[in-house]
Amino acid sequence: MNTDPLRWILHLDMDAFFASVEQLDNPDLRGKAVIIGGAERGVVSTASYEARKYGVRSAMPMFQARRLCPHAVFLRGRMSRYREKSHEIMNLLEQFSPLVEKASVDEAYLDATGLEHIFGTARDMALLLQKEVLSQTGLTCSLGLAPVKFLAKIASDLRKPAGMTILEYEQVPGFLRQLPVGKIPGVGKGMLQKLELLGVRFAADVQRYPAEFWQERFGKAGSVLYDRSRGIDPRTVEPFTPPKSESAENTFASDTCDH
Repeated sequence: MNTDPLRWILHLDMDAFFASVEQLDNPDLRGKAVIIGGAERGVVSTASYEARKYGVRSAMPMFQARRLCPHAVFLRGRMSRYREKSHEIMNLLEQFSPLVEKASVDEAYLDATGLEHIFGTARDMALLLQKEVLSQTGLTCSLGLAPVKFLAKIASDLRKPAGMTILEYEQVPGFLRQLPVGKIPGVGKGMLQKLELLGVRFAADVQRYPAEFWQERFGKAGSVLYDRSRGIDPRTVEPFTPPKSESAENTFASDTCDH
């Protein structure tokens, strides 16, 4: 591992964002299972934590969500409202650091390097940010602080909702020894199956084979995997990145063969 011990990357992930906005705007929904998604043949966009107790998850088919949690409140969602709240959150983040990268409507990276000279310790800064998000938007978020981007993202998911995980530089090797390799961003189901056949279960297990092995096996993805198994991620927080793709989709009420 050769990450910079002076570098701090923060990842913010809003908690059940779409459902939380609906509960914020409609107090009658608070404490209830709320599921945001398309029609019967669509998929779940977000489920409140009350709904998640029944096994409902994002990207799950709506018919399955209805079967698991029939008493939930099902909503189509209001993207314009979610974008409005997202804008509030991103503006707030920019008050803490000039380097903020919006990863999606409900998550962002912030370069926190050097902020301890302004806000105190990294923990003090993160606690203040979390408090300000709740105070100014009425919504909770979970935070991850780490020396590199991918570890910050993993860390933000460890203590949800409204949690925080700070991964110190010297803690990274021990963290990687216990980190399931499937948690590394970029390791999909197909790669995970191949890694299991090699006996690679945790991030540190990748080190059993040299970098050349992974390059030959998986190409660029293999090189990235090898680096991340060592806690290396050279990516910086980029306030703007040009879009790489554009897509649109329609879900029909019934199957069709009409092109």
